[in-house]
Amino acid sequence: MDKDGRKLIIASNRLPFIIERDGGSWRLLPGSGGLVTALAPVLRDRGGIWIGWPGLAGAVDISEQIERASADAGFDMKPVHLDDEDVQRYYKGLSNEVLWPLFHDLQSYCNFDPSYWQSYLDINARFARVIGEHALAGDFIWIHDYHLLATASEIRKAGALTNMGFFLHIPFPPLDIFAKLPWRKEILRSMLDYDLIGLQTPRDRRNLVQCLRTFIDDITIEGKGQVIEARARERTIRIGYFPISIDYEEFSQLAGSREVADAAWFIHEDIPKGKIVLGVDRLDYTKGIPYRLRAFENFLEKHPELHRKITLVQVVVPSRRDIPVYEDLKTEIERMVGEINGRFTRSGWVPIHYIFRSLSRPELLGYYRTAEIALITPIKDGMNLVAKEYCASNIEKSGVLILSEFAGASPQMKKGAILVNPYNIEQVSDAIYRAWTMDLHERRARMEKLQSSVARNDIYWWVNSYLKASLAGQLDDFPTVSLINPR
Repeated sequence: MDKDGRKLIIASNRLPFIIERDGGSWRLLPGSGGLVTALAPVLRDRGGIWIGWPGLAGAVDISEQIERASADAGFDMKPVHLDDEDVQRYYKGLSNEVLWPLFHDLQSYCNFDPSYWQSYLDINARFARVIGEHALAGDFIWIHDYHLLATASEIRKAGALTNMGFFLHIPFPPLDIFAKLPWRKEILRSMLDYDLIGLQTPRDRRNLVQCLRTFIDDITIEGKGQVIEARARERTIRIGYFPISIDYEEFSQLAGSREVADAAWFIHEDIPKGKIVLGVDRLDYTKGIPYRLRAFENFLEKHPELHRKITLVQVVVPSRRDIPVYEDLKTEIERMVGEINGRFTRSGWVPIHYIFRSLSRPELLGYYRTAEIALITPIKDGMNLVAKEYCASNIEKSGVLILSEFAGASPQMKKGAILVNPYNIEQVSDAIYRAWTMDLHERRARMEKLQSSVARNDIYWWVNSYLKASLAGQLDDFPTVSLINPR
């Protein structure tokens, strides 16, 4: 097939939408998270196919809803179905009770149930079959994240020789953490069936290389720079780091729209006094929200003169609430918010505004525009696109970004952000004070550096750099929708 017929095949655990029962019908909502934010605009522009689980367990016919979601998104979606046991063992089990906490250096949260592993392999094989049904010669198969580490191995078993890439959106752990995984060698061997392994940062690649050299016999790894090569089982595998990003222009333009300006006005009306400090996170123990709340409490204790002049808006997006540790985290956050507000609230001023729900895009950007300070302090994060979204949306160029040094975004954004150790409560507290007192000249100089970096290394740069490294070409080799389906 010539390049004009090539398409991108994206596979991830979830399709890029959320489906909910609404009375007697289904309601479709846009998906959230870094992967959807990053890849939806690419597939919308270029066409292609996104393969994933719709999020419902059992034999539920939602073909009509998927067709409608595909039409709305501007690209085709193909489902991989899971039953209740699959969800328990593959998704809640190995993916989110083993790989997620382990890869975030939180092994104490892991449940190494032996039954999880076979289910994980079975579902990876199911994904491989659906991919095989829709991929044609010349297509590039791009598989994403920790749920599908073994999918390439299952595709190879069917004899496929097509070019396959993998991208890990979460951190890759250091050797002493990864070594605790009961299936460590199996995971690494499966990863070596990809042609390109992409990671977020040089640190993640360094960790992976150390694990490969320790646990895989007869492997050689050579090269320097962004992409290096590993040789194993008579195959060459490229390993590189590609910091994921956002569609900068889309965020910047939408932030300047009337709809977002109206949303920002309502926020100002609701919180009329002082500066806003903004936290936006999924409900997850990796986001460091309790540490952040303690840091803000410390700030209020140390600076009573700033009471009534500053408000923390903490947005928490619901996630994985059927996993007990997440529900426990929600309870802890709400208890802490209640305690802090109980201590410091005064007539006409509440120090923390807590929002537990998903926000619409205009509402979210309204908060980005309104907040003078963004407080983004995960204890470990693959990248953290909220930091980049905040900068792209800060059209007045006067916001200050406080960023955890353990976020994957920190190496790119260190020249403009205030970097902090999220475990250091007093350091984060002092960073809030520094941001609050920073003069306009310094705020603008810092934000201009941040915006320049994010604009230069946007989502299209990320896709292009990955595709070039995969030897699949570049984004221009995959025609726009108008070329695939001329009107």
